Amino acid sequence: MNEQPKFAVIGGGSWATAIAKMLCVNLPEIAWYMRNTDAVEHIKIHKHNPNYLSSVEFDVKKLRLTSDINEAVAYADYLIFAIPSAFLSAELSKLTVSLKSKVIFSAIKGIVPETFLIVGEHFHNEFDIPYENIGVITGPCHAEEVALERLSYLTIACGDEKKAKIMAENLAGNYIKVKISDDIIGTEYAAMLKNIYAIAAGIAHGLGYGDNFQSVLMSNGIREMKKFIRKVHKMKRNINDSAYLGDLLVTGYSVFSRNRMFGNMIGKGYTVKSAMMEMSMVAEGYYAVKSAYTLNQEYGAKTPIIDAVYSILYEGKEARKVFKKLTDKLD
Repeated sequence: MNEQPKFAVIGGGSWATAIAKMLCVNLPEIAWYMRNTDAVEHIKIHKHNPNYLSSVEFDVKKLRLTSDINEAVAYADYLIFAIPSAFLSAELSKLTVSLKSKVIFSAIKGIVPETFLIVGEHFHNEFDIPYENIGVITGPCHAEEVALERLSYLTIACGDEKKAKIMAENLAGNYIKVKISDDIIGTEYAAMLKNIYAIAAGIAHGLGYGDNFQSVLMSNGIREMKKFIRKVHKMKRNINDSAYLGDLLVTGYSVFSRNRMFGNMIGKGYTVKSAMMEMSMVAEGYYAVKSAYTLNQEYGAKTPIIDAVYSILYEGKEARKVFKKLTDKLD
């Protein structure tokens, strides 16, 4: 691999746009793939993404924009995938270029529905990518605050510390602080699970529960997350670190959280379909809750919050009745 590796961002949403913004601060050029041809042409002319974080202006001379995923993959050594997990398989099916020599970092907060695997495991099992060439980019960090250049924090997890440092150095900036972790599996599961708890927080808010209950819900959420991740991948980790607890809190409380927004709409009486239609962005937690619930049938962790959200979203149970029962299970 070259001493100065080339980077590509795969995705056209808000988080992909934020990552492209971070990389452009540190690199002379990046490739950026998005499937929307109109968006690609718009950025070339108007220097901003028309659909997401439109306030961010790019130096288009630094961007190799393309609507051909193979062009971006062929160009780069390091690939950052930042597309909804529900659409990952469809995008990967377009590949004719091999991923074997690539370093792949997932900025996706979800489980691949076709395989019920987190993204790193999916690349390892389906594409035979060694774990030392797989990494994870997690928060706590909202794309909207990156756009506003507010101080934000990232955690970069990879089995190969050198590759984690390369990624960290190219994402860090005046308002982006980055730390390294070796917990690839745990941080990726945490990034998926916190979206479920954010939906729960949103449902609670929509139902009229106050801050006192929200604090109890979040404290139970982090303990539930710890139990789940320990069942999946047992290793020494501090669940109170920012990659776990910090990311949970910002997703559960922030006005920028699309998962909390989705949950809030459900709590106010929207159907799942109507809530999804009204939102212009994907709430990853909707897909994550089904995956987590299904996986936990095997692992058997005690997860009353996940169970409650699943029963509302996938079994059609009334949110108010479900949460009334949930309040008796929390402490």
